[in-house]
Amino acid sequence: MKAVYVKQQQVHVGELEQPTIGATDVLVRIKAAGLNRRDLYTPNRLAPDAAPLILGSDAAGVIEAIGNAVTRVQVGDEVIVNPSLRWYDESAVPPDDFEILSLPDHGTFAEFLAISEQQVEAKPAHLSFVEAATIGIAPLTGYRAVVTKGQVKAGDTVFIPGAGSGVATFMIPFAKSLGARVIVSSRAAEKREAARKLGADIVLDNDADWPQELANETIDTVIESVGRATFNRSLAVLKRGGTMVVFGATTEDIVDFDLRAFFYAQQTLKGSTLGSREEFRAMLQMLEQQDFHPVVDRTYSLDEAADALKYLEINEQFGKLVFEVNN
Repeated sequence: MKAVYVKQQQVHVGELEQPTIGATDVLVRIKAAGLNRRDLYTPNRLAPDAAPLILGSDAAGVIEAIGNAVTRVQVGDEVIVNPSLRWYDESAVPPDDFEILSLPDHGTFAEFLAISEQQVEAKPAHLSFVEAATIGIAPLTGYRAVVTKGQVKAGDTVFIPGAGSGVATFMIPFAKSLGARVIVSSRAAEKREAARKLGADIVLDNDADWPQELANETIDTVIESVGRATFNRSLAVLKRGGTMVVFGATTEDIVDFDLRAFFYAQQTLKGSTLGSREEFRAMLQMLEQQDFHPVVDRTYSLDEAADALKYLEINEQFGKLVFEVNN
């Protein structure tokens, strides 16, 4: 089968053996697979002599075959892949055997994927395969950050720096559906306008004076994923007693901040990563209730993997990038 894989820390497109399934596994014929920034980092996390590893954590497809003990799905079912492995119930932290699909297991950038039946869910009927292929890391991360950790509710004001990220394009409608007021930022005018169309109430330039621009706003919650470039600026506009949820660091990981100002302001800082199957299903229900269609910036074929990863790396997209897989 055709696949996008890492060998000797380099990304290749070529033929690999089609996977086999165990008693409780399913074989998914991949119709589309979504890209994430994780796919940029995985090659350097592998040893130079590691066996080839297929990239990709998100996908939608059709059940091609099932193991003899599978009970949840049938051949022909349209499904999406939950990339949060073995984290079933919502909890403060994932279980010890939690992993994200595509390291160390083979991922979704291929014509077929073998995976436990516990890791697939029915594809929402209102979504195309391309749209459904984005329902993985980004919306699950956004749901846990906004709902579980951020505890956003009606009447709150939420600030989301970095409006163009795949996660942000889900968090804006999630927060709006809860009745919150949403403020976002972006360095690109076209991304700010696109965020406004998604429902953002206020859009700011990344280079603006945020305290001045938001002087008349009370920011209850900041959902931060940019890292060093915006961390302290985000904290500066958060209200006394407010909450900042951090789920990423697109820029540098290490930040310095004024600890005394932080504890005098009685602020709360929470970390968040991906989410459980319980949250995944709740997120799916929210998407279906809203009849929400994910934002897809561009699609590529597997043969165009180098171009897709390069575009992802320069971070110019608004929304998600997706491989269309033709079997």
